[in-house]
Amino acid sequence: MTTDEREKFLSDVHVGVIAVERPDRAPLSVPIWYGYQPGGEVLLWTESGSLKHRLIKDAGRFAITAQDEQPPYRYVTAEGDVTGIDAAEDAVVRDIAIRYLGEQNGNAFADQNLTPTSIVIRMRPQRWLSFDYSTE
Repeated sequence: MTTDEREKFLSDVHVGVIAVERPDRAPLSVPIWYGYQPGGEVLLWTESGSLKHRLIKDAGRFAITAQDEQPPYRYVTAEGDVTGIDAAEDAVVRDIAIRYLGEQNGNAFADQNLTPTSIVIRMRPQRWLSFDYSTE
């Protein structure tokens, strides 16, 4: 994929899978909702003190994969250093929830799940892998 194609693909709605190293075990790989706009940062919404948070904070980096699960298969993996871990802002959380659930359900989900301990982890992609089997 070209740079524009892979950034567009990552910005489309996919359940992402993040991977982060952990000591003495295989990397942690977990599905997650995320936010991304082409040229920007990957945004993860999670809880402070969660396993994801602790491992990403310790590693200082993570990778995320988004894929099409139906043929023709396509995927994009982006990896990079963490650029910030901050208290979750209402607008960011709502954007992520609405991205996956639509306006009404996304707002309801954010209302129920945004807590004082919610955080947003930011990563600017530095390295990419991608493939598009539809061009084969």
